[in-house]
Amino acid sequence: MSGTTRPTVVVTGGSAGVGRAVAVAFGRRGWNVGIVARGRAGIAAAVDEVRAVGGRALGYRADVADPRAVDRAADAFAEEFGGIDVWVNNAMVTVYAEVEQMSPDEFRRVTEVTYLGQVHGTLAALRHMRDSDRGTIVHVGSALAYRSIPLQSAYCAAKSAVRGFVDSLRTELLHHRSGIRLTMVQLPAVNTPQFDWARSRLPRRLQPVPPIFQPEAIAEEIVRAAHDAPRELWIGTPSWLAILGAQAAPAFSDHYLARHGYRGEMTGQPADRGRPDNLYDPVDAHHDHGAHGRFDGQAKGSVVAADPMWLHIGMIAAAGLVGGAALAAARRSGRGEVRGAGD
Repeated sequence: MSGTTRPTVVVTGGSAGVGRAVAVAFGRRGWNVGIVARGRAGIAAAVDEVRAVGGRALGYRADVADPRAVDRAADAFAEEFGGIDVWVNNAMVTVYAEVEQMSPDEFRRVTEVTYLGQVHGTLAALRHMRDSDRGTIVHVGSALAYRSIPLQSAYCAAKSAVRGFVDSLRTELLHHRSGIRLTMVQLPAVNTPQFDWARSRLPRRLQPVPPIFQPEAIAEEIVRAAHDAPRELWIGTPSWLAILGAQAAPAFSDHYLARHGYRGEMTGQPADRGRPDNLYDPVDAHHDHGAHGRFDGQAKGSVVAADPMWLHIGMIAAAGLVGGAALAAARRSGRGEVRGAGD
């Protein structure tokens, strides 16, 4: 914790969706909240909402693809609040299209924001946390970091890259016995505005692959991850199933997604071809979109999260119990055969 009376968190992509809910969740706990985003209206509304629930807030307009802009934002927050205790890398963009329909520039842009944006945020956070040798960096990932799906190749690749980056950095911090902590949270489908502003070439309106969860439920688990810093936190049973299924039966997952993945990412309504997207420019420059998308009627208000270490231990224990029961049954069967042979 910094030298101020309140701890400080920085949230990138904090003006809408999950980032907005995370900023408000920390504000409700009385934290100083630094909000990094691109849209003026979204930032202003997020700052007001954090202040309304009891936090202090400062917004900064920056594109996380620009490392110098991220550094300037970090410096502004540290100067205003006296330090940075938690940094949440959350900003993202995506494109919905088959690979052959995308341009190299679109792949580059998704990579610059969704992957390199987390690198830039981490470097800025480390610079401010190094002297005190403490602080927590939270990387907002997705089950898609483990199990890629069709129609979002650039996004899936970027989230996988984040996971590889975090694993490398973790080993370096351990080598230096650093007190700075890393954690990565893998998210399920969430009811956010991104499905109305992501670039898309699909014929129908976008949707998160059900089941869908409310951003406030996800935000509470991200706050928990910031406090406890597990190596990873898998949020929602759909994330558990997707990740474990990909590890246990990758070929089956490939064929399943080939058959069902397209339909799961679209509603039955035709796409609005004229709508703006946020790939290069914000869509909340003049209008605040808040944390929620248009799926309130479907979204669940609670979610269960698990440290995968305990999931794996549970699987090993279950396998041991099954194996032990099978071995005991085999022994009983063998003794019965011996007795039968002597009759």
